[in-house]
Amino acid sequence: MKKILFLFLLFASVLYAQGQEKNTTLSGDELAKFEIEKEQLRTNRIFEHLSVIQKLEDEISKEKVWNKSYASYLTSLDVRNSLQKIKERIKFLQKKRKKTLSQQDELSALISKEKILASQIEKLKEKDSAPFSKIITPPIIEDKPSITNPFDIFTGISLIKTLDSHYNDYIKRKDELTELISILQKENNIYKEIATLDINKEYVKDSELKIKQLERFETALETMDVTAEVYQKRLEILEINVNKDIEVQVIKLAKIGVVVLVVFFIFFLLKFFVKKYITDNERFYMANKIITFINVTLIILIVFFNYIENASYLVTILGFASAGIAIAMKDWFMSILGWLVIVIGGSIHVGDRIRVDMGGMKYVGDVMDISLLRMTILEDITLTAITTNRRAGRIVFVPNNYVFTHMIANYTHSSLKTVWDGVHITISFDSNHKKAMHLAKEIVKKYSKGYTDITRKQLNKLRNQYSLKNTNVEPRIFSFIEPNGVSIDSWYLTNAYATLTLRSVISVEIVDAFNAEDDITIAYPTQKLHIQDERKEPPFDTNEVV
Repeated sequence: MKKILFLFLLFASVLYAQGQEKNTTLSGDELAKFEIEKEQLRTNRIFEHLSVIQKLEDEISKEKVWNKSYASYLTSLDVRNSLQKIKERIKFLQKKRKKTLSQQDELSALISKEKILASQIEKLKEKDSAPFSKIITPPIIEDKPSITNPFDIFTGISLIKTLDSHYNDYIKRKDELTELISILQKENNIYKEIATLDINKEYVKDSELKIKQLERFETALETMDVTAEVYQKRLEILEINVNKDIEVQVIKLAKIGVVVLVVFFIFFLLKFFVKKYITDNERFYMANKIITFINVTLIILIVFFNYIENASYLVTILGFASAGIAIAMKDWFMSILGWLVIVIGGSIHVGDRIRVDMGGMKYVGDVMDISLLRMTILEDITLTAITTNRRAGRIVFVPNNYVFTHMIANYTHSSLKTVWDGVHITISFDSNHKKAMHLAKEIVKKYSKGYTDITRKQLNKLRNQYSLKNTNVEPRIFSFIEPNGVSIDSWYLTNAYATLTLRSVISVEIVDAFNAEDDITIAYPTQKLHIQDERKEPPFDTNEVV
């Protein structure tokens, strides 16, 4: 481009010299034609430069963020200049003592316009001295977060990623500004070339505006260079501190993990020895439960005291919160307390057969599990299920706090595995009731002898724990007078888990024995119906003819 311009000027100077030499020989028409060609060449060169500038402007327009910010800055300057002129005009009109109607209307309009422009300036936050204040200002770096537990590690990592992302965005904006300045410099160089051709000074104003724009952008880039360097240093310091805290927490967490693994290993050995040396299933189950509970509690305490910096502060908080927690979790606390009573007191064990009165229903079944909050019972077919519930086999969950508020009966407490059961049968008043009682006693003795011997041994063991006054385990026969006859009640000891089986066998045996005797009659509710046939004679003579 410069070479072409140089050749053009050289060619023009040569022509001019020749023209001076042959001035006497050139005609007026030829001279005019030469001047027209010269002007046409200058105009074409300017248009070529303007077409290049238009292409550069298209590239500049792609940087919307910076252009919008600069446009906002120019608008702010225009509004401020307009506002200043309006204020000067208002001041001039207000000083005038006598105003015409047109001047009064102008003053009112200017006052309204002043208010509007003032509000617009408030909305335009860009300052004259910093047209790109929002863009060139880096994101705020918050104070280093306090990393005191493993969950804060994720917070620290997230903060570092966020700050790095903000820094990368800032650098990206700086790179965009650098590229934009490069384009503006090209554009200003072209305006300088146009200035050598612009005889009429038509593009001087555009050139001056572009120079000012370039100066503003260069100032912003210098600010961003310094700011980016300072921001990067601050970011590096923050990342070092956060990474150091994260490293401390990771090491602390690893130490706690090692301690927890050691605790798990110790309790695993305890469970191994318990399983090896405790053969009783019930005792093994309870010992396993206790070991698991202590294991979990110890691990919670280890983690708890490792991450509590101020124990007194925690005690204060718990003191204020205890009342609300106690009310909100009353049933839970009572169930946990009930679990302690059950486990330590030993009133109920896994495998025991119990009866629970709950919600107006009676449930009889075997305890399958005793957890921290509830007991799990498998309902069995019992006399209660037959006469009352009419169903069985359900899994019943009983809260542990029921040991304080509800009736819970244990059929197999301690070493006892037998219970008293009875068969009720009624004979007529004229039956031989003594023989009936003897027969019933012999039958129940025959079928309950094994359970009687077992119970005698079990009660002898219980004498060391309880005060037992009546230890008679022999079958008992009672007779009572009932409306329908004499009731024979036969009571005997039987297996707590199979009462119905022995009751069924004994009942059939007693019925067969009573039916085999001529002087014993089984009684049952009866009714007698008396029918009296009284035929009356008519009050007239049937032979009488009417």
